[in-house]
Amino acid sequence: MAKHYDLTGKRVWVAGHNGMVGGAAVRALQARGEVEVITIDRRELDLTDTAATRAWLATTRPDAIIMAAAKVGGILANATYPAEFLYDNLMIEANVIDGAHRADITRLLFLGSTCIYPKFAPQPIPEDALLTGPLEPTNEAYAIAKITGIKLCEAYRAQYGRDYISAMPTNLYGTGDNFDLETSHVLPALIAKFHAAKQDGGTVTLWGTGTPKREFLHADDLADALVFLLEHYSGEQHINVGVGEDLTIRELAEMIADVVGYDAPIAFDDSKPDGTPRKCTDTTRLNALGWTPKIPLRTGLQRTYDWYLENVVA
Repeated sequence: MAKHYDLTGKRVWVAGHNGMVGGAAVRALQARGEVEVITIDRRELDLTDTAATRAWLATTRPDAIIMAAAKVGGILANATYPAEFLYDNLMIEANVIDGAHRADITRLLFLGSTCIYPKFAPQPIPEDALLTGPLEPTNEAYAIAKITGIKLCEAYRAQYGRDYISAMPTNLYGTGDNFDLETSHVLPALIAKFHAAKQDGGTVTLWGTGTPKREFLHADDLADALVFLLEHYSGEQHINVGVGEDLTIRELAEMIADVVGYDAPIAFDDSKPDGTPRKCTDTTRLNALGWTPKIPLRTGLQRTYDWYLENVVA
């Protein structure tokens, strides 16, 4: 459902502005122009604190909210701390969504993840796949929290007429990513591994066969899509945000090696697990609204590596 919501002159709170996605959303809003961007550091406002969140929203009263705040991590973190991933994310989203309603804030965009979909969802994954099968066990707690956020938005829309929407991005990367090999996702981990191997003359061995396929969206493209959705989408159903295309892990590794300048062989240890064979989003609904990504993967990888060199290695 299309509905024009003009952001001109509006005050928009980006919750989670210090993260990769939140930071990109701040830049996108500032580039949009004539928008007052509101941010507050977690040291000043703990979003798991119900009373504090309600009080701040009642006082600040932004016109709209981009809900990018969340407790996030890779497979290891999700599997090790499921209680915190479930509790913290439930509290953050419940406090912000309910607090927005209590403060009579009519426009909110909740940000989820494609991990909400069943482990064996059809490919590419349509929005209708939600709740049609069991989740991937390693990130089940995080996924359940995000599904609850979607349903909260739907409930406040149905019961109170709130114009709250939800967007589900695919795998993200870009400026401000996490390159820690213990906690990062696959793409930044590959950048860090190839850079280290280039520096010390070592070789890179990756888990599995390299045949699983994954989809990657630059955080700046996601931010552009979020601003677009705030202005043009008012549907009850959550909407996927991705590129609608994927590539094999081997192809990704070869592309990153080229960007980094690593020219030694890339080995694959097929005794290690591959994971899900394919995970790609169906972006038909978003494309029909008039939005498509603008940053080619090779270009986005170069930008990300340049940022890594300047901000992590330096």
